[in-house]
Amino acid sequence: MNFVPKASEASGRARCERYARHHGVPGVTTILVVDDEAGVRELITDTLRIAGYETLEADQGLAGLTLFKTHGVDLCIVDINMPTMDGFEFVERVREADPGIPVLLLSARDAPADVAKGLRIGADDYVRKPFSLEELLLRVAAILRRANPVDEERRLRCGPLTMNVDRHEVSLYEEPVELSATEFRLLEVLLEHKNRLMTRESLLREVWGIDFDSDTSVLDTYVSYLRKKIHREGFAPLSTVRGVGFKLLDAAP
Repeated sequence: MNFVPKASEASGRARCERYARHHGVPGVTTILVVDDEAGVRELITDTLRIAGYETLEADQGLAGLTLFKTHGVDLCIVDINMPTMDGFEFVERVREADPGIPVLLLSARDAPADVAKGLRIGADDYVRKPFSLEELLLRVAAILRRANPVDEERRLRCGPLTMNVDRHEVSLYEEPVELSATEFRLLEVLLEHKNRLMTRESLLREVWGIDFDSDTSVLDTYVSYLRKKIHREGFAPLSTVRGVGFKLLDAAP
C-alpha cells in the first residue's frame, strides 16, 4: 500500500529534514510504531528518525504491547487494522498499563463511528491514510507538546544570554533585548551550535536560504548588529574566525 505518492516521497523527506533542522527534538523521545504493513512501518520509522526521534517497531499488536511494557515509550503510533490484536484493543491495553502515554491511530477507515470509538477509548489523535510525511511529523509534535507542557517552551542559553524560542524573547543579564526577525534567527542558529564553528556558508544557508556561492555582505552586517546588542559589560561571546565563519562562545572573554 503506497500511502505516500511515490512522486512526492523525495520532496517529503527533504521537508522532514528541514523540519528537523529548524525544530530539533529536545532530549530523547521514543516513539513506538505498530503496523502490520512492512513498507508503511519502515517509512514512518525512517521519517521519525530523520526528525530526531528514537523509534521502536512491531508488526502486530501483541508484539507492540510487549515492547511498550519493556521499554520507555513517549508516544505510540498504531494502525487500527491488524491481525491478532487490532489498534482499538491495543489502545485499551495501553490505557490500562499507563493512562498518560499518548496514542496516534492510523487507518484507511474514516467512518465517523470508527473515529469516535478511537477517541472514546483514549486515542489522542486519528490520522487517515493516505497522509503526507510532513503531516505526520506535525501531528506527532502537537501531541507531544500537549503531553509534555513543561517542555513546550524551548530555551537556549549562553552565559547571561537567554533565548525563549517559542515566545520569541531574548534577554541579557535578565534584561530584554530587542531583535529583528533576522537577528533573532541568526542568534538562534548560533545558540543551537554554541561553542562550535559555524562557517559562513552554513549560516547563509540556515538563516537566509542561500545555498550557492555568494559574496554577499549580509552576514557580516547582521553579525555587526548582533554584537552591538549582545556584547555588554565585558560579555562578548560572538567571535570571528577570519575567512571561515563565526563562533558563539559560552566561556566568553
